[in-house]
Amino acid sequence: MMTTAEYGLSASLSEVTTGDDGTRDFFQGGECPDPCSTQPIRRNMNSQNNHELIVSGIHLELTPSLKIFVREKTERLFRHEERIVRLRVELECDRNPATGMQFKAKGHITIHGPDMNATVQSDECHKAISMLVDKLDRMLQRRHQLFRVKRNHPHAVELNAAIPKVV
Repeated sequence: MMTTAEYGLSASLSEVTTGDDGTRDFFQGGECPDPCSTQPIRRNMNSQNNHELIVSGIHLELTPSLKIFVREKTERLFRHEERIVRLRVELECDRNPATGMQFKAKGHITIHGPDMNATVQSDECHKAISMLVDKLDRMLQRRHQLFRVKRNHPHAVELNAAIPKVV
């Protein structure tokens, strides 16, 4: 059996399986290798497994199914952008007699560079979470596109001094 210490995996976004002898293994992405196999699991050496997902509820009780739903939806963000350090999702319920129940989902992405924030409001909690993840995904794609354009089309550097000519 392989242990967490051997591979340095993060248990926050991984699936846990329990063996016959009571030991626990962590497999990323829910893929469990052949139990008779003695080969180590191959992983991308450049991937960073230090993602952190924080889910909090304001005036709302977080059920285990709601936490699982948020985790499954946000795995797409971690898959698209490996440099995300922390993702914080806040779910808020506003009970207003005039407008009825409104759910607000706020997302805060801590990433190398400027942080990203998004807010979405809907009449259903699951719909608000889905809309929030879509919005954060579009923001990450736009950020990636801007960096790629900047990398492929660098701006000219202006120097105050004259460049000497080669003879």
